[in-house]
Amino acid sequence: MSNGPRHRIDTLVIGGGQAGLATGYHLTRARVPFLIVDANERTGDAWRNRWDSLRLFTPNRFNSLPGFPIAGDDWGFPSKDQVADYLESYANHFDLPIRHGTRVDHLSRDGEGFRATSGDITIEADNIIVAMASYQEPKKPSFADELDPEIFQVHIDDYENPRQLRDGAVLVVGLGNSGAEVAKELVRDREVWLSGEPTAVQPFRPEKLSGRILIPFVGPVILNRVLATSTPMGRKARSKLLHKAAPLMRVKPKDLVRAGVRRVGRTTGVADGYPQLEDGTVLDVANVVWCTGFDPGFSWIDLDVFDEQGDVIHRRGIADGVPGLYFVSLKFQYSALSDTLLAVGRDAGYVVDHLVAHRRGAMLTEAV
Repeated sequence: MSNGPRHRIDTLVIGGGQAGLATGYHLTRARVPFLIVDANERTGDAWRNRWDSLRLFTPNRFNSLPGFPIAGDDWGFPSKDQVADYLESYANHFDLPIRHGTRVDHLSRDGEGFRATSGDITIEADNIIVAMASYQEPKKPSFADELDPEIFQVHIDDYENPRQLRDGAVLVVGLGNSGAEVAKELVRDREVWLSGEPTAVQPFRPEKLSGRILIPFVGPVILNRVLATSTPMGRKARSKLLHKAAPLMRVKPKDLVRAGVRRVGRTTGVADGYPQLEDGTVLDVANVVWCTGFDPGFSWIDLDVFDEQGDVIHRRGIADGVPGLYFVSLKFQYSALSDTLLAVGRDAGYVVDHLVAHRRGAMLTEAV
């Protein structure tokens, strides 16, 4: 048990990104005492620390959290820094109580409540809201460590721009949105191989007229209402999409070919220190960028709330098996867009409404 500082709070929100801020907004409106803790040193750093050229795939009109709109043209696509600055402005506008530089390393039961620790700091809470997306721990294949140490390796979580890389060819592993965008960026001045196949390709481009016509229908209606756990179609889609990457949005396969990116099959191993493809081809490259996704990174949660695949067992973010424990921003928590700026406010509101009812029931029990 820690001998460091101890704090007591009604509700602890773990994570100060878009999910934590939206949750804080609803808790403030409900007048529930709470504290947000975040591992980053500054609100918005989860976006600010991503690769330099990243822009959102959705226009500003669909990028606002509840109660405070994002600045800019309705049909503009903000950069990652603009999103980060918006989140910081959001936190300041509502004066949300956030403690930065506080990474929770263990969460467990403490009688009827919970105990969260961050180093030697202990925080006791009646309720916990884990407001973190299911993309916390960078994932690389086990054979990555077998590559020649002269090959520069970087996961997309740490990639910033082409200046990081060594001179010479590069293999980008993983054909999701990040892999496609990074490959197109890198091929401007070097040879680039892109390994893998997309799960799907969005049939329209966000920035084109087709995007202006279709996004208001496909996003808020189809992806956010129809493909939800409240509909048979949504429940079927969730089982298929929960562990799949999103379809290619902005950069399409033909764009990659036109730009000069060399498409290759899956990277399956290492031969003589170099990456090897599934057909046996060995690539002589100086760099590898791993766009291979993330694991949830919830190993610090010492509670019986995970299934055999490691997914959180919940009902729209409510962990019924562990009363007082909630989640916001899980992948497909309620809809296909639950982990986006467009939908996270709705999910946070639902969770807070349940928490308020739970608190009211507990208070009535205590009174009796």
